Amino acid sequence: MASRTLPGQHGTSVTIDLCGSCQAFWFDGYESLQLSAGSTLQLFQVIAAAASAPRRTPSPASPCPRCRARLVPVHDLARNTRFRYGRCPSGHGRFITFFDFLREKQFVRPLSPAQLAELRAQVQTVNCANCGAPVDLVKTSACDHCGSPLSLFDLGQARSVVRELQEAGEGRPSEIDRALLPLALARARQQAEAAFPVNEREGWAQEAATFGTVASGVMAFARWMATRV
Repeated sequence: MASRTLPGQHGTSVTIDLCGSCQAFWFDGYESLQLSAGSTLQLFQVIAAAASAPRRTPSPASPCPRCRARLVPVHDLARNTRFRYGRCPSGHGRFITFFDFLREKQFVRPLSPAQLAELRAQVQTVNCANCGAPVDLVKTSACDHCGSPLSLFDLGQARSVVRELQEAGEGRPSEIDRALLPLALARARQQAEAAFPVNEREGWAQEAATFGTVASGVMAFARWMATRV
């Protein structure tokens, strides 16, 4: 795994480990809870960069990278969103996929009936955002392999993070500068809507068929962030 240092809350820094081939993060202790809004946005870029790369499904018996003990599967709940991760039995940390990280941070929501109908009208198969298996839209709206329902990257939640960064930036240097998002909120909302492949953007279904409904949204948001450099 590769290490990456990100801004944490209250002026701290957090060093996390990530595996691009597994598309997963390792967080020591409670590092995930210590991430700032700006660092969460930076991790979107990491997730987007890995979306088009081959994925290796982590083994259920994956060992802790610190003590090599077998990780314990955990099913957790953040507000009304369920997510999963592997926990070290000795408390060294946890291993969580990119998809479940987005679930934990409330950036994933199920497709609406209208979005699902539009997707079905344009493509027949999409890849599951959780495990990468193909989902036959003619027959189902959930993955037959892992059971995950088809989900979408949540633009509304992304807007709230942008708003948080901008409010934190009033009158002093802040994370918004480090996250490369120095825009007024109204302009940020307008450009984000234009960038996201969610109904308003023609061709979003084709991109979703190639990279998955969640990854295509993260990739579009990362492209928008890149234009702010």
